[in-house]
Amino acid sequence: MLDEQSGAALVCYRCLIGGKVQGVFFRASAREQAMRLGVTGHARNLADGRVEVLACGTDEAVIQLRTWLRTGPVGASVSGIVCEPLSYRHHERFMIL
Repeated sequence: MLDEQSGAALVCYRCLIGGKVQGVFFRASAREQAMRLGVTGHARNLADGRVEVLACGTDEAVIQLRTWLRTGPVGASVSGIVCEPLSYRHHERFMIL
């Protein structure tokens, strides 16, 4: 799918981030980064201690967010990240679930 305004490819990725990522403002910081980049989707804590991020937007913006997710905010210690592409879905904003 292409963005009507820019002609850029629109993508969605579901990323699972492991390590010390809960209790360090990871979700709020991810939302700030996503909003800065124009990425929509969500961030939520998982019961197993990981954080799930759904990132949808232009390919370039999502790549930048995925790069940021590899380190996260100060206080986080990311031990691993796995991202899988999904079919593009429009979201109004980036939410913390």
